Amino acid sequence: MYSDAMSRGEEKFWGWAVGSVSMVLLLAFVLLFLAALVSILRSRLTGGMKLVWVVFAFCAPFLGSLLWFVFGRRDASMPERR
Repeated sequence: MYSDAMSRGEEKFWGWAVGSVSMVLLLAFVLLFLAALVSILRSRLTGGMKLVWVVFAFCAPFLGSLLWFVFGRRDASMPERR
């Protein structure tokens, strides 16, 4: 009887723990995506390149956002070559 109550308590705890971690990860993902979109739209890129990055971010939200912050933002901050 005690072990049944203990097992139900553990199941409840793990359910809350997994749910909480999932919510934190989902929130982090959404914030990363929104931050990437704002950063892309505020960058000094031309309209065509902004569109390419925005479409890529929408097609592959996690990968597109990460790649923007790793490669795209650095390219956008460089002065234009003539």
